[in-house]
Amino acid sequence: MSTPRGAITGCILAGGEGSRLDGADKGFVELAGRPLFVHVLERFRPQVDDVVVSANRNQERYQRYCARVIADEMDGYAGPLAGFAAAMTLAITPLLATTPCDSPFIPENMVDKLWQALVDDEADISVVRTGKRLQPVFALMRTELRGSLLGYLKTGQRKINSWYTQHKVAEVEFGAESLAFSNVNTAEDLAAAEDRLRQI
Repeated sequence: MSTPRGAITGCILAGGEGSRLDGADKGFVELAGRPLFVHVLERFRPQVDDVVVSANRNQERYQRYCARVIADEMDGYAGPLAGFAAAMTLAITPLLATTPCDSPFIPENMVDKLWQALVDDEADISVVRTGKRLQPVFALMRTELRGSLLGYLKTGQRKINSWYTQHKVAEVEFGAESLAFSNVNTAEDLAAAEDRLRQI
């Protein structure tokens, strides 16, 4: 069963500091001659009804590819949860799907599988799992959780998993596709992604 039309806003998280890549904006680090962000956008956009980019710098540059770009409402790089909260202010759909800007191989059925688990389990949030590892930034959540999320952030906490435990979560196993959720954090990761792209 595929996702219903008009139900899901997609959020690409591009608000990090890129500390392990010398402070580079990872969304615009080039992979095979194109920005990482563009690789993600091409796989993610067909899975959702609308796309929002969470970015704390280079907003105008992101807008060349996606009209709806928003910065965190919190000062300082507050992490993915701040990006979730910001995207929820723009979402006019009941659901928000999230993915980072530096995972260029996300499965093309990721959102469908997350949505099916959310419905089947009557959950608030569905999250990717690969074997023993939860992948918390690859998720689908109800936008009505924004109040809960803002309250959590106001306490000074930033850990995604801790906020998730406050809600009913469905975990979706993608074990055989674990490499699809790899992040490009270092120059070595980028080289590995180049090699993988050549094999596809």
